[in-house]
Amino acid sequence: MGKLCLVATPIGNLGDISLRALETLRTADFVACEDTRHTLKLLTHYEIRKPLLSFHANDEERGAARILGLLAEGKTIAYCSDAGTPGISDPGALIARRAREAGHEVTSLPGSSAFAALVSASGFGGRSFLFDGFPSPKPGKRRSRVEELMSREESFVLYESPHRIRKLLADVAAVDPGRRVCVGREMTKLHEEFAVGRADELLERFSGAEEPRGEFAVLVAGAEKA
Repeated sequence: MGKLCLVATPIGNLGDISLRALETLRTADFVACEDTRHTLKLLTHYEIRKPLLSFHANDEERGAARILGLLAEGKTIAYCSDAGTPGISDPGALIARRAREAGHEVTSLPGSSAFAALVSASGFGGRSFLFDGFPSPKPGKRRSRVEELMSREESFVLYESPHRIRKLLADVAAVDPGRRVCVGREMTKLHEEFAVGRADELLERFSGAEEPRGEFAVLVAGAEKA
């Protein structure tokens, strides 16, 4: 039987890779990647040379078949999504399920996660948080989902692109302008920023003439108990 290792990789700062992850990447027979060009930069930085396999969201079935074939030969495969932890708003869940069903060993090497970084830095506290990934780009579906999430007592986290962050904040502010929000931008990178305040304040902050840049994660506080 083979072994599949799901490896969490840095969300920005390459120094956030774990020692265990580096050892796994060095000893694996193959490294499967969401984007081989992206993972190659990480491997090159740490002077690791390995055969790379493509396994991305648009062609998971074909990628899974190739990986399963190598696992059947007894190979050890390390899988890296572009950033963060595989299976969390990234490919990885399908190959983990298929490999386990085929009897192969599946293990996870924890590490960087934009979700965990945002919750940790926000200072919101609380026992439970809901993670909902990227909202729909369609205005109606996005607003409807935001309204549903904001009716719950749990705080929730969404990821968003720089092109739609204003629209997301506008939806949150339209439902409850005074709701506490924490926006994480470019986390762990050179221009890292955490902005905390009321929904309407943060909407104004990110509504300048220039379009916001970078990768965003948004934490919205849960509804207060009646």
